[in-house]
Amino acid sequence: MAQTEVKEELYVDQYTLGLVGPDQEWAGTVADGGTVTTYTPPGCWGPMVTPSFRGGHEVTRPIRVEGAEVGDAVAIHIRDVEVTSMATSTGSMAERDEAFGDDPFVDHRCPECGTTWPDSVVEGTGEDAIRCAECGANASSFGFEYGYTVAFDHENAVGITLDKDGAHALATDAERVMDIPENARQHPILLYEPDEMPGTLGRLRPFIGNIGTTPPVTMPDSHNAGDFGQNLIGADHDYGVETEADLDLRTDGHMDVPEVRAGATLICPVAVDGGGVYVGDLHANQGDGELSLHTTDVSGTVTMDVEVIEDVDLDGPVLLPNEEDLPFISKPYSDEEVAAGDDLGAEHGVDVDTDAAPIQVIGSGATVNDATQNAFDRAGTLLGMSEGEVRARCTFTGGVQIGRLPGVVQLDMLVPADVLAESGLDDVTREQYGL
Repeated sequence: MAQTEVKEELYVDQYTLGLVGPDQEWAGTVADGGTVTTYTPPGCWGPMVTPSFRGGHEVTRPIRVEGAEVGDAVAIHIRDVEVTSMATSTGSMAERDEAFGDDPFVDHRCPECGTTWPDSVVEGTGEDAIRCAECGANASSFGFEYGYTVAFDHENAVGITLDKDGAHALATDAERVMDIPENARQHPILLYEPDEMPGTLGRLRPFIGNIGTTPPVTMPDSHNAGDFGQNLIGADHDYGVETEADLDLRTDGHMDVPEVRAGATLICPVAVDGGGVYVGDLHANQGDGELSLHTTDVSGTVTMDVEVIEDVDLDGPVLLPNEEDLPFISKPYSDEEVAAGDDLGAEHGVDVDTDAAPIQVIGSGATVNDATQNAFDRAGTLLGMSEGEVRARCTFTGGVQIGRLPGVVQLDMLVPADVLAESGLDDVTREQYGL
């Protein structure tokens, strides 16, 4: 990963083949405080059905941030997320056991000729359209257990699901309709033309499902999380690991948290010099939990400013959502609440700490309970608190939300300003919420 010219503004439209890690080629170097714009292809379904991919997403090459060193953090201020796809297909997946070894997202093989990670070609439309370039067999690892096709009205932020004729019409022009970038290597999932639950209306609000910093080891991009990463334990393919402890090297870029959208700030650990920020897996919408394991994957652009925060003891991402996205209990105190708190404190003879700000510590693990424990551990280390204090503050001034089942959570807490100052996150948090 050689260093390159430092730019105040960097445009990225080069992608990996489903992997993240220190051996990936840099997309370029951006200045501390500079701006990055990425043009990203869809995540999940497109790479999932393209057998040459080593992971379930197609993320950007890593971006080096000037001055970022191991032990620092990078604050990613998300300024804009624009969806450029006009439609997509999604749903619940069905695995084709004969087309993979241990993991259908990672170790693809042709079910007839046995070629691993085979090149593929498209013949027609439907779930048998993606063919091994060597022998012509259906080489995709996935089909739909229940699938649907969605057309977007971006101006009014709504989408509708299509019937059989509508889904087929889009499948015949799939790359253009999905706006697959020129440098992308995935097949568009619209080719599968699923047509269930036609005529359903849904609200759109785009966000980024996979964004973060490069881990110090190479792994599939979709498995850079404590829940999906479980599939790597004991796997025989090139990216398998031996124990749960090996997953501690992850950076949890794959979150699928809907609040990672325009206006939010995401603070990520620097695990390799330069940070290696990457972006992928844009979604047009999603409810908490991503209950189908997949949602509306789309192409689009992301504009973000990056900032190095030195010497932050960060084990995983910390999210500062838009204030409107925070739960009621963990929003910043209003002037009226501060005044009432001071009055109540005077009445009872106690000094009230009203200078506090919200953070969300991301946790991941095999289950939601494991992910919550991971978030407790991370919050305790970051803030210098016992687990008991973390649990108490999260009960009284916060809570836990589910990003993705089976195991990604957001642990909400209002943190006293002096504690945030000790952690190194005071300035960025005050900036986010205008405190």
